[in-house]
Amino acid sequence: MNLVFRIVFAILFGLLGLLAGRWLSLILHWPVGAGSPSAFARFVGLPILGTLVGVAASPALLRAFERLVKTIEDAIAKRNPAEALSGAIGLIVGLVLAFLVRDIFNTFVLLPHFGPAISFVLYALITLFFGYVGVRVGLRQRLNWWAKGTMQSGEVAAKLLDTSVIIDGRILEIVQAGFLDGRLLVPKFVLKELQAIADSADPVKRSRGRRGLEILNKLREASKGLEITDHDTPERDVDGKLVTLGRQLGAQVLTNDYNLNRVARVQGVSVLNINELANALKPVVLPGEEMSVNIIKDGKEQNQGVAYLDDGTMIVVENGRRSIGEEVDVLVTSVLQTAAGRMIFAKLKR
Repeated sequence: MNLVFRIVFAILFGLLGLLAGRWLSLILHWPVGAGSPSAFARFVGLPILGTLVGVAASPALLRAFERLVKTIEDAIAKRNPAEALSGAIGLIVGLVLAFLVRDIFNTFVLLPHFGPAISFVLYALITLFFGYVGVRVGLRQRLNWWAKGTMQSGEVAAKLLDTSVIIDGRILEIVQAGFLDGRLLVPKFVLKELQAIADSADPVKRSRGRRGLEILNKLREASKGLEITDHDTPERDVDGKLVTLGRQLGAQVLTNDYNLNRVARVQGVSVLNINELANALKPVVLPGEEMSVNIIKDGKEQNQGVAYLDDGTMIVVENGRRSIGEEVDVLVTSVLQTAAGRMIFAKLKR
């Protein structure tokens, strides 16, 4: 196939060079006589030279053409089918509109000297304008009714990752375990916020930002569906952009931010909260159960001691202060579920 393209490009640009040389031979005003060397150079040499230049330039022009095609192919491959279809339909509509208004520019042909050239340039510009606007509008609208239809027919919703869930890092283990289906989308405004944190003067923030970028690189390796998307919205804050983008794309927002979780759900956007998943996976503890814990510090109330399970669940032990640093047997008295997690209250076993 590559050889065929080389031959076709060589023929096409050789013909263009021939025509260019012929055109130059006609417009140049050389005072030459019939049969003179100057006449031969003008009417034969220039067309031949133009042909050779066109053929010689064809490989470079073919490489430029291949790069352009690859760029377009990569851009289309990053879009899901709904977006690609929407952009194509938008382009067709834009080109049809440009064709319908072409008669407006016919009047410029009547201008002296450069009328036809002005008419052609203006029509080319308006065609580019309508085509570009059509593609942008098509991608923004994404044929929402069609996209929703595909979602209802079984397509897995994409997941929008926010900054907090990337820095947290647990998303990497969840992806590696195969518990997340569908595309993982990281908007460029989230990536920009992550880079700003990584460049912060605060060493703690800088460390968190760099950890987030490292997690993102590992996610790209672990998940073939991870995409950096340039979708954006008019909102100024990142949380507002994520909620609006989730609503536009029909995507789920993946986060561990409690406030973002509430705001998104109020606006009807589906949310996957990593903290809620972690709480759901914690072992169930019921009042009356016995366990052995290591009390490590005193609690807020008098004589209370505090211990932790392996998953980080806090256990508040009544009268456990005197046993700090010891491993003791306790009896669970109650379990409190809060927005921040689960707390277990217990007393020393007699």
